[in-house]
Amino acid sequence: MTRKKNITKQVVVIDLDDLDSSVPEGKHQLSRHRTCWQHLSATLHARKRRLTKKDHEAIDGFKLTAQCFLDFPCRERSTRKISRKDVGHGVTKLNKKLDSGIFESYFELLWRGLSEEKKNSFGYLDCLWFSWYREASYKSKVMTWIQNKQIFTKKYVVVPIVIWHHWSVLILCNFDESLESETRKPCMVLLDSLENTDPKRLERDIRKFVSAIFKAEGRTETEKSLRKIPLLIPKVPQQRSDWECGNFVLYFIKLFLDGAPENFSMEGYPYFMERNWFSPEDLDCFCKGLHSELVAT
Repeated sequence: MTRKKNITKQVVVIDLDDLDSSVPEGKHQLSRHRTCWQHLSATLHARKRRLTKKDHEAIDGFKLTAQCFLDFPCRERSTRKISRKDVGHGVTKLNKKLDSGIFESYFELLWRGLSEEKKNSFGYLDCLWFSWYREASYKSKVMTWIQNKQIFTKKYVVVPIVIWHHWSVLILCNFDESLESETRKPCMVLLDSLENTDPKRLERDIRKFVSAIFKAEGRTETEKSLRKIPLLIPKVPQQRSDWECGNFVLYFIKLFLDGAPENFSMEGYPYFMERNWFSPEDLDCFCKGLHSELVAT
């Protein structure tokens, strides 16, 4: 009679803090969010570690839990509503970065406060669409979603960007006008609160993204003419620590929505977007007020 072996279940615990350093160039944006199964698997492969059966079982267990909300897409975004408990981890937690779910909640609050006239002049894209477009499997989906936004009917289109765990915001100006317009030439403004990371490094991805939008809309502009659209990067207030970028982007958006000129022109640039645009105290007051307003809703 064959004796049965005693089989004990073993939980595989993997510390991503130790593994992230082994991720190859180009994948350093992998999340530290421990319930994101695809990031976990990719990090193990980057370490060139052969996955055992127990590893696979552990990763399978992660597949049913919440995804991360950073810039490397792994699953469809959660549809769960933000609770008051979640909001407590938002802009007023000065030792926390904003994830995309919390960011969207605050942004939607700003948007609801706009007049109908403003809403007719402005458009906005989801904060994950830019980063998702950089992944081949998402390109066509993102372009389909953007077509529904009708951005070529808007004076301004706000494009939040989260790349490499850092928030910035791109604003498409005068895209409702022809590239040949003499009075309201299309241009792009990139607002970044961390200049020492070189915001210009995003230019190649931005131009690919914009070119794809024109193509998806069936526009006839040539690649050469699209490359001539100016990308402006004004000198704006800078963050005080490495976790404030999301707060700054929300405030950049708020102030731009409030003060955008009727007709944006290169002659008037940089308008109000200067180093003394606002003070740290102004930002802190905005964050506390926005947080209180969201909790009250």
